[in-house]
Order: sequence, then structure tokens, then C-alpha cells
Amino acid sequence: MFEIPPAPVRRALLSVSDKSGLSDFARGLDALEIDLVSTGGTAHALRDAHLPVTEVSAVTGFPEIMGGRVKTLHPLVHGGLLGRRGIDDTVMEEHGISAIDLLVVNLYPFESVTARADCLLAEGIENIDIGGPAMLRAAAKNHESVIVVCDPADYAEVLEALAQGGTTLEMRRRLAAKAYAHTATYDGRVAAWLGARSQGESSEPFAPSLHLAYERKQVLRYGENPHQAAALYVEKNAAPGTIATAQVLAGKELSYNNLADADAALECVKAFQRAPACVIVKHANPCGVALASSVREAYEHAYACDPVSAFGGIIAFNHRLDVETARLILERQFVEVVIAPEVDEDALAVFSKKPNVRVLATGEWPEQAGQSTDYKRIAGGMLAQDADRDTLMLSDLKVVSKRVPDAEELRDLLFACHVAMYVKSNAIVYARDSRTIGIGAGQMSRVISARIAAMKAEEAGLSVPGSVMASDAFFPFRDGIDTAAAAGIRAVIQPGGSMRDKEVIIAADEHDMTMVFTGVRHFRH
Repeated sequence: MFEIPPAPVRRALLSVSDKSGLSDFARGLDALEIDLVSTGGTAHALRDAHLPVTEVSAVTGFPEIMGGRVKTLHPLVHGGLLGRRGIDDTVMEEHGISAIDLLVVNLYPFESVTARADCLLAEGIENIDIGGPAMLRAAAKNHESVIVVCDPADYAEVLEALAQGGTTLEMRRRLAAKAYAHTATYDGRVAAWLGARSQGESSEPFAPSLHLAYERKQVLRYGENPHQAAALYVEKNAAPGTIATAQVLAGKELSYNNLADADAALECVKAFQRAPACVIVKHANPCGVALASSVREAYEHAYACDPVSAFGGIIAFNHRLDVETARLILERQFVEVVIAPEVDEDALAVFSKKPNVRVLATGEWPEQAGQSTDYKRIAGGMLAQDADRDTLMLSDLKVVSKRVPDAEELRDLLFACHVAMYVKSNAIVYARDSRTIGIGAGQMSRVISARIAAMKAEEAGLSVPGSVMASDAFFPFRDGIDTAAAAGIRAVIQPGGSMRDKEVIIAADEHDMTMVFTGVRHFRH
């Protein structure tokens, strides 16, 4: 393919809201004898850095008006960006249009302004950029001749290329694609925000249109199965303490299934903030969860719940991972991924001897607050919902049985209920002493899940009598209670709300079991 030689860069237009790295970049351009043209606040910043700069108004012969709303929307600007070298030279000369060879623009801080709880409709509208997106699109369209930069992270690469003689067409095309992605994301967020406020200051829970923006972080070896291609995309401003933002400290590349299971493990363990916790996940389901006085003890209890399923699983911790726990994990089992907020250097050295074990450090995660949105792809569409959250408080519980739970049972009921949130429906969790004893997941029948939980406990050699049971949804029949009672369960926590609640409560009383209703269902499909 014929490579279009880089056009000489003689003039750059800079107009940015995010001024990080601006002075150093502009100083580098000035050193290359590139003329700097700029607007309002950017021009002031360049002058403060003692750099020569020409105001856009001096180029257009027209002042900035309407509080800066109109400044770059002019033929002398857009003609300089869109003019095709070697094709439009005559018309550009006829109308006194000078070429703009480099455009550096990032947009008004619409997202950060509108993210504030006190942002008014009028303030949000004023932060909708018009001239910036227009210039970015124009320069990106003409990328054969014009370099377009919308991200300060690209300043160093562009400056280095210019210093070495110019940019390549491949580089300009990549930057152009990035500019279009930038404006598409921006417009999508404006559309969603404004659409949700179509009735004025109040906001609808879901906007009339949905615009999601993700950046490709990694092409994966394959997808869920080897014949499927796959990639990882990440939100532009992904929250800290997530799998998407975690640092891989050791081990080979994460697979599609690793990432999905790691996300399930991390989100479950993040639910436990104070006591050291361990969650072991296999095929997106917890197979062992425990709280203890140390991460080592939490791991031992979580592993003991289902050693067979733990093989080849994902292990997540909510506290720093130490060397003793690292050694114990590798002595006990084969593990795909280990996740923790931090990993001791000695522990990392132990894992490094096993190159197939991926070790991820998430950093500290913030307290889970506010409302986020979950999305699920279906053929031809997308489902959106508020993310499920654990808002259960002691005052929400309703004891419906004759027998009342004691303090230890109540603690275990709340623990089991929380674990059940992260188990695929129909979910049944047996627990005692802040550790899972048996888990039944993803069954079409709730009573079968209860039987599986008992079977898992028996296989692991764990004693069920005296344990508690949590269900993610109500019991449609008493058979689930009868099954649990036969295994030795003494207390049950469930949402309630079945047509046969009375029948189920009678069953609990017949077995002298405690039954607590939460009033909240936690299906997980």
C-alpha cells in the first residue's frame, strides 16, 4: 500500500478544557517552529507559560461572542481543517484560508459537571460542547493531512513523531478513530442525560436511548469456548477495585472465563468489609465462602466447604494476602486466579513459581454506595436494571415461626442470606459459624437445590445439624423445608411472599425450626 508522506506541520490549533500536559506539549511544538493558534482559556494558559500564541479571533477577524459559545465555528477554521492538500489549495488561497495541520482539542467537562448531585439543567446544557466536537470531526475526516489529538496521553507520542520527521498515515488514522470514539461517547452521554430530563429538572430512572462507551483493553486468546473470538472492553472511567481495573501481578494472560469468574468472586467478597473473608468461585458460582479472624483461616473454611469444586477455581480475598496463605493454597489445590486488594512480596514470590496461576491486585475498593446499573444482552436488545444491593437490616427481619432465633443463628442467617445473593438461582445456602456448609446453585427446582446443599455438605464431611439455611426466593412448597429439616437445619431465612407461606411456616413449626422473612428477593440469573 502506498504510504502518504507526512505533510509538514506548520500551524496547530489548541483548544482544551483539560489542560494537563498542555504547556510542555505546546513548548515542544514551539521548539519545532510550529505556530500556535488558540482560544480563550487555552490561549491564556499558553501566555502564562510564556509561549507565543495567536488568538482564533485574530485569525477569523471575528470576536468570540455569546460568552464563548461562538468562536471556532467559522470557515477560516473549518476550511483550514477540512481543506484537502493538493485538491483544495486554489479555493483555500482564493478565500485566504490557511491550513491547520494539527488540532488539539478535548471537550467541556460535561460528564464531571452533570455527575454532581446539585447540577441544574441549565448548568449541564452550558457544558455541552459544540465547537469542539465539530473541529474534532472535521480534522478526523481529513486525517490524511491533519493530525487530531483529543487525549493528553497522546502528546508525547505525537511530539516524538513530529521531532523525527512527521506522523505516519497509520498513526493519523488511529488518532482520527480515537477522536470519533471520543465525540461518540460524549454525544451519547449528553443524549442520555438530557433524555432522562425531558420533563425538566427531575430525572427519569432510565433514559429514552442507551449509549454505552467502552474501550478495548485486551484481545483475548479465545472466548467462552476455543472456537469463539473474544476481547475485553473497559469503561472509560471504570471504578477502582474492579476486575477491569485490577493489576495482574503474576501468571499468564487471563482468559474470558477467568475474567467472568474472577468478577463473580470479587463482587461477592467485596460484600464483606471488616472481617477477613474468602470466596472461592467455580463457573460463576461460589462453592465456598467464609469469614474468620485471618485470611488463612477464612481460606481454610471456604475450601473445606467443597474441595472438589474448588479445584481449578478462583479465590478472592478482601484483605491483604500473606505468604503463609499463599503457600497453603498451592499445597492444597490447583487454582486459576487469586485476587486480593494487596499481595505481600513474599506471597507474590511463592505464586511466581507457578506461572499458570494469575495473581491480581485490585487495590482498595470504595464503600459500595449509590445506585449503579446492570446490563444483560439479549438477542436484538439489552436489559437494564438497578444493580442488586444488600440493604437488609435487622429491623427488616420478621420472625414468622414459633421459635425465635438466638444471636448466633441470627448472625449466620444474615451471613447465609448475603452469600445467597451471589449464587445462581434457584439458590440455597447452608451455613454455620460464618462459613458455608453446602451450596445448591442454578437448579430448576428449589427443593433440588436444598438436596444438593445437603449432599455437598455430606461429601465434604461437614456436619449440617445446627446449621442455618438461606434461600434467594420464597419456597413454593414445604418440601424444601422438609428436606432441610431432615438434614439438620435449625433456622431458615427467605423472602416470603408465596401463596403457600402458611403451609411453609407450619412445616417449620412442625420441625421446631426458626423461620425469618426478609421481604426481599435476590434472584441471580
